[in-house]
Amino acid sequence: MTGYTEKIREIAARLLTEGKVDRVIGFRKGTVPMMNQPHYVTSPAMAGELIWDSHCGLNLANYVTDRKERIGIVAKGCDSRNLVTHIIENKIKRDQLVIIGVPCTGMVDRSKVCALVEGEITSVEESDDAITVSGNGFSKTIAKTDVLRENCAVCTHRNPVIHDEMVGEPVAEQTGVDAYASVKKVEALSPEEKWNYFEDLISTCIRCYACRNACPLCYCPTCFVDESRPQWVGKSQDPIDVRTFHLLRAYHCAGRCTDCGACETACPMGIKVREFTKKLNKDCFELYGWEAGLTLDKRPPLDVYKTDDPDDFIR
Repeated sequence: MTGYTEKIREIAARLLTEGKVDRVIGFRKGTVPMMNQPHYVTSPAMAGELIWDSHCGLNLANYVTDRKERIGIVAKGCDSRNLVTHIIENKIKRDQLVIIGVPCTGMVDRSKVCALVEGEITSVEESDDAITVSGNGFSKTIAKTDVLRENCAVCTHRNPVIHDEMVGEPVAEQTGVDAYASVKKVEALSPEEKWNYFEDLISTCIRCYACRNACPLCYCPTCFVDESRPQWVGKSQDPIDVRTFHLLRAYHCAGRCTDCGACETACPMGIKVREFTKKLNKDCFELYGWEAGLTLDKRPPLDVYKTDDPDDFIR
């Protein structure tokens, strides 16, 4: 993936020069190592600010919701699947987008890297298979496979599902991975153990809503946590309010989540927010054979009504 930057810059500059888009959404180097920033490029001269490496973990589909202009957007596999969902849900029109597809072999988990070194990381260098992090008095080379984000380690859709341009040849998709292994472990617990597991999981939540704000699916004009007439959930750290927020947000993502991991990347407390949505992804796959964002021709299971539905409860 280290060779994609120049191609992304070339495509962005060309699209802007030819007037095919009004802006290109990609990434630029962040002010903190291993935390690249979403970036709007509005002129060919700015294209040189775009970069691509293993620290572009946020989902850029989050930045096209309800836009009216023509947009070029850099999209890895999960981003492209969220763009599909945006198009299906009428949050953006397909002809407004020029999708710059990026085959992806996985993003690096910054917290895993930081746990392997002592001291503040001040610089990072990257090759195809490893990253070298350096700081005051230390330098350490780490294999990328050892520090991949958990969603990337089990991803089976690494290539963009829709694109207009590609920055490289498709990469081999992973096989033989169990995307729902963590869910199955929780399913095997007793009811009391499950309760304790989730109580512990969200015990450090500070209600900052970073997970919601990073999620490309959370685009309601007024989130249920901000609604005051009626008030659905309190703003306090009361355990019931914290549980309600996480459970309801997860259910709003049912049948729509691409497991992009943006929620966990954004969480300042390191909460494994995906444990909620992964269970719903597993249920959608087992009950309906559905994975979100793979096609423009079908709507999500919870968005479909069939007169021949076999379940009697709807009659």
